[in-house]
Amino acid sequence: VDNLLYIWRNFEAGQVYRADPWGIGKTGARWLMALMFGWAVDRYPKSLLDNTPLRELLAARLDFSRIDRAIQRGALYALSITASGYTSGDSVAFFEGGDGIEPWKRMQRAASRTPLKVEHLLASSALPFIFPAVHINREYFGDGSMRQLAPVSPAVHLGAERIFIVGVGRMSEKDPRRRGHGYPSLAQVAGHALASIFLDQLMIDIEQLQRVNDILGRIPPHVMEQMGVPLRPIETLVIAPSERLDDIAARHVDALPIGVRTLLGGIGGTRRAGGGLASYLLFEKPFTRALIDLGYRDTMARADDVVSFLGLKFAAEMPSSTTSRS
Repeated sequence: VDNLLYIWRNFEAGQVYRADPWGIGKTGARWLMALMFGWAVDRYPKSLLDNTPLRELLAARLDFSRIDRAIQRGALYALSITASGYTSGDSVAFFEGGDGIEPWKRMQRAASRTPLKVEHLLASSALPFIFPAVHINREYFGDGSMRQLAPVSPAVHLGAERIFIVGVGRMSEKDPRRRGHGYPSLAQVAGHALASIFLDQLMIDIEQLQRVNDILGRIPPHVMEQMGVPLRPIETLVIAPSERLDDIAARHVDALPIGVRTLLGGIGGTRRAGGGLASYLLFEKPFTRALIDLGYRDTMARADDVVSFLGLKFAAEMPSSTTSRS
């Protein structure tokens, strides 16, 4: 946990993608040439940004062989990483786990037992258009949130009876209908599209899960057994941010490298309304530290719920801030 906290508190965009002016300029030139002369060439840019630094970071920081060792010791039952297949259209959960877990296949959802590697993490985080897709087995995969109709499903299939969900979208809005007088910028449209991919489906799935729990709670256990219904109640606890992350991103957009700011500025990504798109690229410590502090405050505001959900027998002393802990 200390290692993870150190990385996120000291992030720089250059650790995730080529953020130097030369790297940004070269990628921008490729896209410009493709748009202008794409009819005359047979090669096109794979993505807007080069995330080679992210591969290097993950390879240096993670020892994937420890997953199987943890499973063998009984410290871990299963671990799953989801990615979306560009050819099949399936949301595939790549997993390692105990022998009792069987792969599953549902409508546009599937599971594959496989040793997890850097490629699975890169595929799962390959934002469409922004980062390149990753070839795994027989097809290319992109971000796991795309076409993920049931985000909580892999955890349920892997045997979870209680699920702790950390969301990145607000569960409720006091002022959901903001006034917008100007025509939306390309960055605002792109941010809205990405939010519909990454945020909305999780909330819908949680509502569906709670609805099933309510129905199951009204059916006597002996009736369930007689009917042979293969359903079980799933307890959930959702921690979601109390502030809009795109608003926080808009306040810290100046922390981005000059090349990225120039790229975003041309499509309105450095304005407040474009904060949604900027938030997906803001791997800079002023922003990530703000997110850590927000997450800490929101979690401690529900400390009793967390302690109860995790079945803890004690309440740890609560430091006044994450800064004092780091």
